[in-house]
Amino acid sequence: MTLGEDVTNQELEKLLFPDRKVSKNVIYAEPDYPYIHKELSKKGVTLTLLWNEYCERCRSNGEIPYMSTQFCDKYRRWAKVTKTTMRINHKPGETMQVDWAGGTIPYFDSVTGEEYKAYLFVAVLPCSGIIYVEACDDMKQENWLMCHVHAYEYFGGVTRILVPDNLKTGVIANTRYETQLNESYRELAEHYGTAIVPARVRHPQDKGLVERSVGFSTTWITAAMRERKFFSIEEVKEAVAERLEIINNKPFQKLPGCRMDAYLNEEKEFMLPLPLSPYEHAIWLQATVGNDYLVSDGKNKYSVPFDLIGEKVQIRLTRNVVEVFFKGSRITSHKRLAVCKMKPVIKTDHMPDNHKKYLNYNADEFMKWAKDTGKSVTYVVERFLSTGSVPEQGYKSCISLMKLCERYGKKKLNSVCERLLDITSVPTIRNIASLLKNYSSNDDKESTSSSEKYGITRGAAYYSRNGGNRND
Repeated sequence: MTLGEDVTNQELEKLLFPDRKVSKNVIYAEPDYPYIHKELSKKGVTLTLLWNEYCERCRSNGEIPYMSTQFCDKYRRWAKVTKTTMRINHKPGETMQVDWAGGTIPYFDSVTGEEYKAYLFVAVLPCSGIIYVEACDDMKQENWLMCHVHAYEYFGGVTRILVPDNLKTGVIANTRYETQLNESYRELAEHYGTAIVPARVRHPQDKGLVERSVGFSTTWITAAMRERKFFSIEEVKEAVAERLEIINNKPFQKLPGCRMDAYLNEEKEFMLPLPLSPYEHAIWLQATVGNDYLVSDGKNKYSVPFDLIGEKVQIRLTRNVVEVFFKGSRITSHKRLAVCKMKPVIKTDHMPDNHKKYLNYNADEFMKWAKDTGKSVTYVVERFLSTGSVPEQGYKSCISLMKLCERYGKKKLNSVCERLLDITSVPTIRNIASLLKNYSSNDDKESTSSSEKYGITRGAAYYSRNGGNRND
C-alpha cells in the first residue's frame, strides 16, 4: 500500500491503530517561535533541548505537545519566512572569520609617480553578515594583528572563536594532529579572550562566508573605486572606510533591514566585551646569549643572568618594554630605550661575582688599598691612575696588582715595586709580575750591595718623585 505525501497524522494513526478512538479536534500547543530562536543563539542550546522543555511545559499546563519532528519542522518554516536570515547554522557572537582579499587598490607617489599597492583585510561575522574592511600598505604581521584590533573595535565586541586562513603571519603549522600558532597571534587571542581555530588546509568551506565577503568587498570596494586615483595610503584608508559604511547599510535584497540592523538587533548583545586595557603589539625574537650575557633589540643591548650564556632565549619587544623568556618562563625585563645608546643596560644581579666586584672599584678605593699595602705600591697605583686620559684606563692594572698581592703578599709586592721604581719611572704589571715570579729572600740584600758596589745611591724613582731636583 502506498501512501501519498498529503496524508495527515490523524489519518496515519487511524490506519495503524484502527481500534483507537481518535479525537477529531485535537489541539496542539503552538511553540513560542521567537523564544526558540532567541534561545538557540545561546551556547550549547539545541532544538532537542528546547523541545524537551516545551513538552514539560505542555504537560504541566495540560496541553498536547507536537512530536520532535513536527516541532523542528515548524520552527524551520517559521525561521524561513521571517526576518531571520540564516541564524540557525551560525550563532550570534560565536565566530569571526578573517582573510586578506585577493584584489588590491593602487595608489601613487605624488612626486615621483611611483605606484604602490594597498591590500584589503576582511573580517565577517557569519550570523548577521556584517563585515569589516581595512586597507593596509602591506600584509605583514603588524598590520595583520592591528586589523583584528580595529575589527573588534568596529564591532564593539569580541567573538568566542576566530577563524583565520593558514597564512604564516598567524599560523605556523596546522596539521591533523596539532595547530601551532604564531606567538604574537596567540598573545592577541589571549588578550581578547577568544579561541583561534584555523580553517582546515584545502577546506575553504570552513570559512565560506568570508570567501563570499571577500568577493563582495572586491566588487563593492575595489571595483567601485577603479576610476579614482589615490596619492597616499591614508586616502585609500579613508575611501575604504566610506565604502564600508555603504556596504553594511545597504538593504538586503530578499529580507528586511541590512547587515548593520541584523548585527545591532540580533548579534551585538551576544558579543564578548572588549578588554579594559588596550592591546599592545609585541614582536618576538629568538637569540643565543653571548659571553657578555647581553641580548639586543636591534638598537640597544640588555643584560640577562650570566648563567644563560650559550642558551637560546625568546625576546618579547613592545614599545616600552624588553622581556626575556627561557623555556617559557620570563627571566627578566628592562625598560626599552627609545634611542640608540652605546652603553648596554645591565642589572647588577645578572653579573658574576667578579664583575660585581669590578663595579665597586674606583680611584679612591684603589688608593685606600695601596696605602694599606705600602709606600712603593702607593706610588705604582698613582702612576696607573694618572698615566691614561682618565683614571678608569688604569683600573685593569690596579685590579691585576691587587691579585698579585693576594698571591705573593704585601711584603713581597712592596719590595718588588720599590726595586722596580729604582730602575724605571714607568712600572708595568708585566714587569712587576716577572720580578715577583723570580723573587727570592736575598733580593733585597743583593739590591743593596749592588748599589754600593757601583756607587748608585739614587735611582730613577728618586728623581722622578722629587721632580728632578738635585740640590738636596
